[in-house]
Amino acid sequence: MRNRDISFWIFLTPVLLGLGLVVIIPLLFGIYYSFTNWNGLTATEFLGFANYIDLFKDEEFRASLWFTIKFAVVSVILLNVLGLGLALLVTQGMKTSNFLRTIFFMPNLIGGLILGFIWQFIFVSAFSGIGDLLGIEALKGWLSDTETGFWGLVILNCWQWAGYIMIIYIAYLENIPKDLMEAAEIDGANSFQRFKNITFPLVAPAFTVSMFLTVSHSFKIYDQNLSLTGGGPFNSTQMVAMEIYKTAFNDNQMAFAQSKGIIFLILVATVALTQVYYNKKREVEM
Repeated sequence: MRNRDISFWIFLTPVLLGLGLVVIIPLLFGIYYSFTNWNGLTATEFLGFANYIDLFKDEEFRASLWFTIKFAVVSVILLNVLGLGLALLVTQGMKTSNFLRTIFFMPNLIGGLILGFIWQFIFVSAFSGIGDLLGIEALKGWLSDTETGFWGLVILNCWQWAGYIMIIYIAYLENIPKDLMEAAEIDGANSFQRFKNITFPLVAPAFTVSMFLTVSHSFKIYDQNLSLTGGGPFNSTQMVAMEIYKTAFNDNQMAFAQSKGIIFLILVATVALTQVYYNKKREVEM
C-alpha cells in the first residue's frame, strides 16, 4: 500500500506542479497586483479597491461586458439546439452518418483567427456581392454595423462549435436503450412523445456538460472577435477579453486590466457553476 501511495504521488506531482505554476501562482499574484498600481514591471503603491471602483465607472468596460453577456446567452441557446439537432440527425442510422459527423466536426479543428478571416471574407465580399446581384441592401456592410456584427460573431461561433457539442450529445444518445424506445413505439408513442419523455430526460447530463462548455467558451472569446470585427465599429462589438487586453497592452494599465480580469473570472465562474448546480438537480429529479 505504501509503494502504491508513493507511485500515485509520483505520477500526480507533474500535474500538480504544472497546475500550480501555470494557474494557481499567477492567479494569486494577479489578485495581489490588482490592488496596486502595477505597470507590468513593478508595483510601487498599494491602492486598495481603487482599481475595482474605477472599473465600474469605465463605460467601455461596461459596454463590452453587456455585449459579451448578450453574445453568450444567444450562443449558448443556439449551440445547444444545433448540437442536439445535429446529433439526432446523425444517429438515425443513415449510410452517410459517419461522413456527416466528420463534416460537422471539422470546423472545430480550424483555429479561431483563421475562422475569423474566412468569415470576414464571406461577410464582406460574398454577402456584398450577393446583395449587389439580388439588390438586397441588408446583405451589404455586415461588419460595419453593430447589430449585424453581433450576429456575424454568433454565426462564426455556432459554425465552429456546433459539431463539437454534437459529439457530446451523440455519446449520450447512443447509450439510450433501444428496447426502451421500441417499447414506447409499440405502446403508440409518436416521435415527439418519445423525444419528450425518453430521449430528452436521458440526455440531461449532456446538457450539463454542454452548457458548461458553451458558457465558459462564449464568455472568453478573443481570437474570433479580433479577426472578424476587431471590436468595430467604434468598439461596439468589442468583447470583454479584447477590452481587457487593450487596457493592459495598449493603455499600459496592467493593474487596472488585472482587476477587470478578476471580476470577469468571478462572473464566468459564478454563471458556469450556477448552471451546473441547477442542471444537476434536474438530473436527479428526472
